[in-house]
Order: sequence, then structure tokens, then C-alpha cells
Amino acid sequence: MGKITGFAHIAITAKDMDKSLDFYTRVLGFKKSFEIKNPKTGAPWINYLYIGNGQFAELFYNGATDNPWKEELRGFNHVSLLVDDIHSVAERIKKEGGVFTSEPVQGCDNNWQAWITDPDGIRIELMQIVEDSPQYRAVQQNER
Repeated sequence: MGKITGFAHIAITAKDMDKSLDFYTRVLGFKKSFEIKNPKTGAPWINYLYIGNGQFAELFYNGATDNPWKEELRGFNHVSLLVDDIHSVAERIKKEGGVFTSEPVQGCDNNWQAWITDPDGIRIELMQIVEDSPQYRAVQQNER
């Protein structure tokens, strides 16, 4: 029987593609992999950025309406990216001009987390899973 094996990509609509590409490639370190043209018009449509482990971020062109995050709204809240060393990742991001809304701290689940936003205000959590966390234990239990 088939099963879901992971996330294939996150999809983000960018207001300014150049700013978003700069942020996701230079600041976060994703690799621009390819672009898909609109099949009807031939105009640029989607940039694919490789995150790692077979996962991508899709950046769509022409975002026209802001969708600011508000705690009370239902639906999408944030993207969480796994990191192997939160302190070194945070330092690298700062050197590239990234501005954190929350510096690395240990959360109530014992994992390390830090927060940054992209040029369109999308909240991005950087998370380093530690062995003394419920997520780590759940992975160990479910991967047996």
C-alpha cells in the first residue's frame, strides 16, 4: 500500500522575485535549480529552489496582495526549516544580511529555534531537533 513519504516543496508567491531569490539563495543558502515558464504565455512563472533531501521551495511570480500574518487568523502560520547547527546557521544568515525576529533559544519542547521573515513577511522558523525533545522521540518511535 502506498504512503506519504515527506514534503515535496513549499510554495510561496513573491511580490518582488529578485528580492525573494536573493533572500532564499544568498541569505538562506537554497540553490536555484530551474525555472518553469507559464505554459499559456511563455512568461516566467515559477522558480524552483533546492533546499536539500529532495525538497524544494517554489517561488511564484506576481504576488499583488499582502497577506500579513496575524495570530488570530486560521490557516497557514509559518514554515519550519530543519538545521543541523542553529548557532552556525544563524551566524551565516546574519553575515548575509538576514535579520532575526527571534535569536536562537530553546523552546518548551527543548529544541533550538530562531525566527526570521522573508521579503514578503512569511515567518520562517529555523529548528534544530535535540535528542531530549518529543519530536526526536516520535521520529525514533515511528521509524522503527
